[in-house]
Amino acid sequence: MPSINGTTTVHGNTKVLDYATALEALKGYSSRDGLGIEDLIDTKKQGGLTYNDFLILPGYIGFPASAVVLDSPITKRITLKTPFVSSPMDTVTEHEMAIHMALQGGVGVIHHNCSPEAQADMVRKVKRYENGFINDPVVISKQTTVGEAKALKEKWGFGGFPVTESGKLGSKLLGIVTNRDLQFEDDISQPVDKVMVTDLVTAQLGVTLPEANKILAKSRKGKLPIVDKDFNLVSMISRSDLTKNLDFPLASKLPDSKQLICAAAIGTRPEDKIRLKGLVDAGLDIVVLDSSQGNSMFQIDMIKWVKKEFPGLDVIGGNVVTREQAASLIAAGVDGLRIGMGSGSACITQEVMAVGRPQAAAVYSVSAFAAKFGVPCIADGGVQNVGHIVKGLALGASTVMMGGLLAGTTESPGTSFVSREGKLVKAYRGMGSIDAMQDKKAGAGGKDSQASNAGTARYFSEGDSVLVAQGVSGAVAHRGSITKFVPYLAAGLKHSMQDCGMKSLTGLHEAAANGILRFEIRTASAQLEGGVNMESYEKKLYA
Repeated sequence: MPSINGTTTVHGNTKVLDYATALEALKGYSSRDGLGIEDLIDTKKQGGLTYNDFLILPGYIGFPASAVVLDSPITKRITLKTPFVSSPMDTVTEHEMAIHMALQGGVGVIHHNCSPEAQADMVRKVKRYENGFINDPVVISKQTTVGEAKALKEKWGFGGFPVTESGKLGSKLLGIVTNRDLQFEDDISQPVDKVMVTDLVTAQLGVTLPEANKILAKSRKGKLPIVDKDFNLVSMISRSDLTKNLDFPLASKLPDSKQLICAAAIGTRPEDKIRLKGLVDAGLDIVVLDSSQGNSMFQIDMIKWVKKEFPGLDVIGGNVVTREQAASLIAAGVDGLRIGMGSGSACITQEVMAVGRPQAAAVYSVSAFAAKFGVPCIADGGVQNVGHIVKGLALGASTVMMGGLLAGTTESPGTSFVSREGKLVKAYRGMGSIDAMQDKKAGAGGKDSQASNAGTARYFSEGDSVLVAQGVSGAVAHRGSITKFVPYLAAGLKHSMQDCGMKSLTGLHEAAANGILRFEIRTASAQLEGGVNMESYEKKLYA
């Protein structure tokens, strides 16, 4: 090729290779560009790294972002379509958050800074939100008043109650009371048999779920009761569940019942065993043992007890940040691990206690060890954006737990308010904050509320005369609804993986393990360079 303007010398090299041999020339290098994961997280050379201290190098894009698969296990037996978990904090996850996280393909862990009855009630609301066959419907009798039926609708968040002779399942079906039957009834003292629908479409016991769904679709009714040969009610299905299947195809559900997967946290005190029994009766699928330092005799004993008493219940242990901590809990029988100590946005454990570990180093060390035993890991803490999510997953975590990132959403507990700066915010606090540890909801306001508090239990402070804070209270920006924010996180994660050249989280983990996925350390100047460098700007995350 003739020279047009100057010479073709590059880097002082006058001998230019044939461009067609560029890929072949890569074989002349002893290793791929960048660092392998072991060199990156070599604490003897690099020190303890956080998510901001490194980047993932790009790979080859040979597929659209929509082709990326985000399926990933949260326990040995349960896999999610989206690797997102909401934290068991009292300003993050109650039943509304748990429902909407499950609908988006993740899972919400209901906090335990409340009475056992209140927590079990939240689990029931999650489990009743979506069903295949509803084998334990709310049934009423013909003597039930309109007012009582309205109260049930308010309690459970849905209407459409079957009416039987005895008011119980297994009794003769008389009719159904729907929302429309109750909506404009002013006489709340009259019995429901005066307003109920008796023109029923039913299916016989033994019908399959697809067959029942077809009957329901053709009937244009809201509910389809399933009856035996004597017209006794045995179960039912709901039209709203058909709609939810269409609207939320990624929803985390059990294969048989089609109910949403629900997780909840407990402590490791003796009374938590009683709490757990109530949660299991309510339909709990996953229990998270909530402790800032999981490698304790209390948690090990609790793991063994739970696995013996409830073998069908999956147990997630933690928190841990070292292989040694993880080994104790794996040996006790956990189905999953939660990684992180002091890295949360509202946590000051590392500052106050001088104990913990930078999150990137912790996630890699624990997840690499746990993988030998088939135990999935949750990266818990330090997640402030989509980039942190993909980094946690690239380091070996199967899922990512978020607290502060989700606390500002509509579905988190509490109400929004306008800050002094005129911004719309929501209250958020760490479970180690004084506010959380002095909350009396768990003890129902009694004198022993500190002993029953989830915050004091998590930080082993139940009997302390002086509470030492390991968290703070504050507020976070309002982020809108989970129904938009979680899809934004998932879309961002897919595009990030596309940039890395990875089509699945399984492939991401394999590429990191065999050295295909490469990384680079970021200096302080590099972090500044990678940020916004403008006089003024507006930062919109999604539209």
